[in-house]
Amino acid sequence: MDKNERDFIILQSFGTYNNLPNELMTLMAKKEKVESIEIIESPEALQQEVSKVTELVEKNKSSVATILGGVVLLIAAYFGYQWYSTTQDAEGEKKLFKAVYAFESDSLAAAAKDLAKVSDEFGGNTQNLADLYLGITLLKQGKFDQSIEKLKNFSSSDLLVQARAYSLIGDAYAEKKSFADAIDYYKKASEYKPNKFFTPTYLLKLANAYEANKQVKEAVDTYSIIVEKYGQSAESIPAKKYKAILESSISE
Repeated sequence: MDKNERDFIILQSFGTYNNLPNELMTLMAKKEKVESIEIIESPEALQQEVSKVTELVEKNKSSVATILGGVVLLIAAYFGYQWYSTTQDAEGEKKLFKAVYAFESDSLAAAAKDLAKVSDEFGGNTQNLADLYLGITLLKQGKFDQSIEKLKNFSSSDLLVQARAYSLIGDAYAEKKSFADAIDYYKKASEYKPNKFFTPTYLLKLANAYEANKQVKEAVDTYSIIVEKYGQSAESIPAKKYKAILESSISE
C-alpha cells in the first residue's frame, strides 16, 4: 500500500463520521492528494468546515448532547493520523488499517475489537493512536465510560490533537450528563495552545455545558470571551444570541 492510498483510506474513514462536504469527498475519491491534503492541513480551510457545524448547533440548542457532541471526530482523528503517519512501523500500521476499514464502514463492533488488539499488542505511538480511535469508536457506540478511559490514555504534544482529545472526553461526559466533568475537559481543550481556528468551538461547548450545569454567570462570561476575543469566528454568532438570552433571563 503506497502513501497516497494510505492517506486516502484514512481521510475517507474519518470523513464518513462527520459528513465531509461532497466536494472534498470527491477530491479524495479521485486521489488528488496534493490539493485535498492542502485543504485539510490548512487551518483556514479546516475552520470553514468547522464553521458549518455552527448551523447544527444553532438548530439544536435544546439538545445538550447534540451541541456538545457536534464538532468532534473528524479533525481530531485526522490530525492524529498526520502525527501518526510519519512514526509507525509497518506491522502496526497494517493492523491499524484493518481496524480503520471497519471504522470507515461503521462496523463498530469489529473496529473496537481490532483496535483493542492493536492497543494491547503495540506500544508507543501505535498504541497511542489506537487508543484515540478506540475512544472515538466507543463514543459512537454509546459506551461512554470506556471511551473516556481510552481517550484519557491518549497524549500528544501536537498543536491540535491533544485539545481535540480533551474535547472528546468532554463530549463523553456530557452524554453522561456529568456536566461538571465535561466542563473540566472543555476548559482543558480551550486552554490548550489557544488559537483562533478551534478554540472558539471548545469555548462554545464549554458555555453550553455551563448552562446545562445551571452556572449562568460562567456561561455568560464564556460567551463573552467568544464574542470579544474571537469575534470573527462563526461561533461568535450563536454566542451573541445565547448570551443575550441568558442576560435577558437574569434581568427578569
